[in-house]
Amino acid sequence: MRDYQQVADAVAADIATGRLRPGDRLPPQRDFARQQGIANSTAARVYKELSHRGLTVGEVGRGTFVRAVGRVAGPAPGEPTDHGINLALNYPTVPEQAGLLAAGLDKLLRPDVMDSVLRPVGAAGTPALRRAAAELLARGGWRPDPARVLFAGNGRQAISAAITALVPPGARLGAEELTYPALNAIAGHLGITVVPLAMDGAGVIPEAVAAAHRSAPLHAVYVQPTLHNPLSLTMPWERRTELAEVLTRWGIYAVEDIIWAFLYDDLPPLAALAPEHTVVVDSLSKRIAPGLTAGFAAVPGPIVTGMTAALHSRGWTPSRFALEAAAQWQADGAVSAVVRAKQRAALARQEVAERHLGDFTVRTDPRSYFCWWQLPPAWRADMFVAAAARQGIAVTPAAAFSVGLSRSPNAIRIGLASPQLDVLSRALATLAELARSVPDDLVTD
Repeated sequence: MRDYQQVADAVAADIATGRLRPGDRLPPQRDFARQQGIANSTAARVYKELSHRGLTVGEVGRGTFVRAVGRVAGPAPGEPTDHGINLALNYPTVPEQAGLLAAGLDKLLRPDVMDSVLRPVGAAGTPALRRAAAELLARGGWRPDPARVLFAGNGRQAISAAITALVPPGARLGAEELTYPALNAIAGHLGITVVPLAMDGAGVIPEAVAAAHRSAPLHAVYVQPTLHNPLSLTMPWERRTELAEVLTRWGIYAVEDIIWAFLYDDLPPLAALAPEHTVVVDSLSKRIAPGLTAGFAAVPGPIVTGMTAALHSRGWTPSRFALEAAAQWQADGAVSAVVRAKQRAALARQEVAERHLGDFTVRTDPRSYFCWWQLPPAWRADMFVAAAARQGIAVTPAAAFSVGLSRSPNAIRIGLASPQLDVLSRALATLAELARSVPDDLVTD
């Protein structure tokens, strides 16, 4: 009787040489047993061994298939392999994600459908895509008008297009004093000035917006009211109401980034309170998968034309296939299932962070995929980042998030999403031990 390991080795060799290609389906186990002249129980062990090696993947109701790529050890997708453990990137994935998403693609892969979904699509998408996006954006009783939904190639392009439509070159855009790092680059490219807006424990301070506008007009403000990056703050309803009143009184538009709000989906956006003064921007990359970069926005009526023009003139229009796939996943419940799994995973990762960093000054939220760590007095943020890098761990200093601050907080942001859970635990244990030590330049003989 042939040993199951020998049979598995033979199949592995066929995969390595290309005789079996990624996506090929293996025979049912009984058929495989007959072909190989082995017992059914041995065939079952062969299939289990191939899966353990990361060479195949089983799909309920469909069979066993050769993997597109072998199993990756160490960091999860989205992490550069040359940076060890990357806690600067932050792309949440969950094990069940691939299976849930693969099951929804069958309808799109039919030849008659494929011909349609591979055609170009403009910023306005199609009526069906706009309805699906409106459902995806809906939260806390608020739902945007599908007629006012626009699409971009990714979330950053959606933000850029909104700012292009709202803020002329040379004018001023307000932003929380700690904000999305790419905002400064976007503003520099568009030739506008970013004005820092003071924050407190509830988020941006509405009077700070009014004061900045009184000193020189703000054409718009960029805000992250839900699970603010990097602070994990979520603006309470009272503060949202106050901010909406300021926007309405002074005629200021808000670009509301809700890319992390899927983790906190019971709270309506700022747009529910100031619908004619708020552009809501989101993306699929965090909610569904890192490589699915389509962005979309719910846009007030007067801004639709300007934002559409910005998206088309700069080549920021979306991939129709990505939008059609997202619409299908939304319809069949895959998006909801992935979101629920990511919400559970965030809680688990926060528990790991609390276990290792609970003795330090850390600001976060149980639903968040990142932590804001106020470092011990002995450490400067730049020193700590460099020391962590020597341990093979990448983190982000506060300076990367600062807008116009003369002195950045002595803090770092830690992304919890990308590494596997055991890798994250080891990395946080290493960082905690490092924080308790004395920096090299303070050590004396």
